[in-house]
Parts: sequence; C-alpha cells; structure tokens
Amino acid sequence: MQTDVSYLASVPGGSSLFWRRLKRNRLALVGGGILTFFLLTAAGAPLLAPADPLVQDLYHRLSPPSYEHPFGTDDFGRDVLSRVIYGSRISLRIGVVAVLIALVVGSSIGLVAGYWGGKIDQVLMRIMDLLLAFPSILLAIGIVAVLGPGLENAMLAIGTVAVPQYARLVRGSVLTIREQEYVAAARALGAGDVRIVLYAVLPNCLTPLIVQSTLGLATAILDAAGLSFLGLGAQPPLPEWGAMLNGGRELVLSAPWVLTFPGLAIFLNVLAFNLLGDGLRDALDPRS
Repeated sequence: MQTDVSYLASVPGGSSLFWRRLKRNRLALVGGGILTFFLLTAAGAPLLAPADPLVQDLYHRLSPPSYEHPFGTDDFGRDVLSRVIYGSRISLRIGVVAVLIALVVGSSIGLVAGYWGGKIDQVLMRIMDLLLAFPSILLAIGIVAVLGPGLENAMLAIGTVAVPQYARLVRGSVLTIREQEYVAAARALGAGDVRIVLYAVLPNCLTPLIVQSTLGLATAILDAAGLSFLGLGAQPPLPEWGAMLNGGRELVLSAPWVLTFPGLAIFLNVLAFNLLGDGLRDALDPRS
C-alpha cells in the first residue's frame, strides 16, 4: 500500500495532480496568497517600510493614522507601519526556527521509537507523555524562565514544547509503515535498519509532517506572540508583533491603532497557515 507523497510520486502526473487538488481548494489559495504577501513584505522590508522602526519621534507620539503615518505612531513616536513590516521578519523567523527544532528532534524520536520499539519506545514515549502533561504555553514559560527572556530562548522553548506532537505523529506512521511488504523486501535484500528507516520509512512519513509543520507554524507564531506579550520573548525595542501588543496594552482606549495593526498581522498569519495546512492535507490525501 502506497501512501501520501509516495503515492503521488508513483502515479503519472502526480505533481500536477497535487496542484490540481490544491487549486480546487479556494480557502487554501487564500491562505497561500496571504502568506505570500507577508513573505514578500518580510523580504522587502527595507524598501517597503516608510521609516526606521526603531527611530523615536516624541513630538509625534500617538499620532492617529494619517498620510504620513498610515498606521499611526506609538507612544515613542515610532511608525507603526514600519514596525509591523519589520515585525513580519521576526515573527516568521521565530515560527520557522521553532518548527525546525520540533521537526528534527520530534521526527528522530518518533522514528527510533516506532521502528525499534521495545524498551526504547517505552522510555521515549513516556518522556513525550510527561511533556504533553503540561499545558504548552505554561511549559514554554517555564523553559524561558529558566533560560532567561529573549528571542532565541523563546524559539527554543516553543520548539521544545512541540516536539511530542511530531514524535507521536511519526511514531504512529512508522508502526504502520514498518509492516508493509516493501520494508520486508528491503530487509530480505540485506538493507540495514538505518538505510530502511531513511529510504523506505521516512519518505512515507512526509505528508503528515508537511501538514503538521504548516499548522505548527501558525501555533509557533501565536505562542511567540504570547511569550513576547508577557515580556519573555522578544525584548524592546525589537518590532515583534507580540512585543508591540505588550507595549500598547495600556493604550487600547486612547490609541487603539497601536494594538490593532500588529494584532491583525498575527491573526492573518495564523489564519493563512491554518488554511494552507488544511489544503495541503486534502491535496496530499491518496484517498481523495
């Protein structure tokens, strides 16, 4: 039985079949379009930002949206639009790094536990169960509290708390895949366990990993914003969206634009990754 990515790769025109499925999902296209917009914004931040996001202008502090400052200014007179644009770089980087940490560590644990099983599986999965017993945001706060507040520590904490999700996902896939005929055939031909894991088992775990990683990016961005809002993530004056919300929380009535635009950026990014992740799951499903 072929699954997921291997299935699409084995049929004629598998790639075009995947794209046709994805293009039929209008919500996935909307999510991809929003994500593309933010990626281009992050890449072109120096060209798109109308001002330096760190420069203060106390004479124009808390100015409402205008032609000169389309998103207004914050309590230090910094241009909110410029800070939101540069914030896309930081927030997307946090999401990518955190997901990569969780993906590499979690997948490795899942492969070892699922393929070799036995006591190794029991020990590794009990550790994962222990991590899952804590609410993710509280565990992330605890890790950052131990390591100290900062952007790098926040990325490490967010990636760490997501490891059990990838480990359990990969382990479940491996338990099924290792019983397939092509794995038995590879073993009969003399292939070693490491070669079987890398070339026969891992490729068939890619689809759930792709979908989980896409959805995990949304969660990572949201968790990073939460940590920064609590003062444990990005530190001032970095223009990170969660830190911007933290800095403007007392201005919700007098200057709502200080919170509205970074909050809207977080909302759109999380929505985009969720829509795209759902679309990828449907497009890569061999039963479709």
